Amino acid sequence: MRLSELGGKEIVDVKRAERLGVLGHTDLEINETTGEIKSLIIPSLKWFGLKKEGAEIKVPWKHIKKIGTDMIIIDIPEEEEKKFE
Repeated sequence: MRLSELGGKEIVDVKRAERLGVLGHTDLEINETTGEIKSLIIPSLKWFGLKKEGAEIKVPWKHIKKIGTDMIIIDIPEEEEKKFE
């Protein structure tokens, strides 16, 4: 899959049934040596899309369970969920 094919897909947490963002409004952490994507960095948004200062969610690539035509499904283990609250 090409990076251009990922753009515009919604990122959804399957356990929380919550939309976290849209790929394209996120940053990617990439391993400079291998070129592999290590994680998605999703800015947290307030009402009307105004950013919270310094708030972001970092989702390791291993937690991505499915990439569909319209969305990316992530599943974060319970022990790591506290980082998102």
